[in-house]
Amino acid sequence: MAENIERYLIEHCSPTLASVKAANLFNAVIEDDQELAEQVKQWNRLMNPKGVKLLVLRNHGRRALVYVYREKKLQEKLDESGVAGFLEKYGYTSTDAGYALNRLVERFSRQEEFPHEIGIFLDYPLGDVIGFIKNSGQNYKCAGCWKVYCNECETMKLFHKYRKCRNIYRSLWQNGRSVVQLTVAGASA
Repeated sequence: MAENIERYLIEHCSPTLASVKAANLFNAVIEDDQELAEQVKQWNRLMNPKGVKLLVLRNHGRRALVYVYREKKLQEKLDESGVAGFLEKYGYTSTDAGYALNRLVERFSRQEEFPHEIGIFLDYPLGDVIGFIKNSGQNYKCAGCWKVYCNECETMKLFHKYRKCRNIYRSLWQNGRSVVQLTVAGASA
């Protein structure tokens, strides 16, 4: 599973590793819960000094949804205008990153409906998250890493930046660079 997590990090989380995005996530195939817990613990030991954290949002059967984030960048996103009011509709009483992540995990554990507010936690623009929810994922202007409802041109540039980052990281990793070496050091707060 260790090699798989490295591949998942490169394929799905390069923008976060490069510190150009607050967070990404990936769906991991797992053999058992204990191995997953050990792997997440090990990767946190390696990545936390660089400001990157891993958190299991949901573990269901042989699949786990793993959230990879930079807490400082996430806090900046949660502090943006309009985010607190938006999250309040989903039972978030604070935009403190630690509290908000615990609430998100709680929402996943209930399995009532998919918590689409996760877009905020993935550094998507608030307008796009609201647009997705209001339109039930339909009527978008374009799609890439997410469905776009606002600022199409600006977002397309961002998608290009994320793709370029992933391609560079993939190439460097395939040529022997480790995930830890590729992770940009940032504030660990």
